[in-house]
Amino acid sequence: MKLLIRNLSRTTTEAELRAMFEAHGTVQSCTLVMDNETGDSKGFGFVEMPKQGEAKAAMNILNDKDVAGNKIRVKKAESKQDKGKS
Repeated sequence: MKLLIRNLSRTTTEAELRAMFEAHGTVQSCTLVMDNETGDSKGFGFVEMPKQGEAKAAMNILNDKDVAGNKIRVKKAESKQDKGKS
C-alpha cells in the first residue's frame, strides 16, 4: 500500500521518515519529494508498505502525530488511475 505523508517539516530526512514507518512494519520504499531548484524538501513524501495491515496500522497511528513541530497527515496515496475517476 502506498501512503502519502503531508505537512512534514522541511528538515525531516528520508531516513527519519523511513524509521518512523519501520516501527510499524516493513517499508518497501520511502521517498521525500524535493524541490528541483533548491534541493530542499517540499514537505511531503511517499512510503510504500507491502503488507496492507501494517500500512493501515501505521496510517492510523501516525496520522496527526507531531513530528518536528508539525502535525503530519498520513493517508492512502491515490493511484494515477484513481485521479481520473469522479
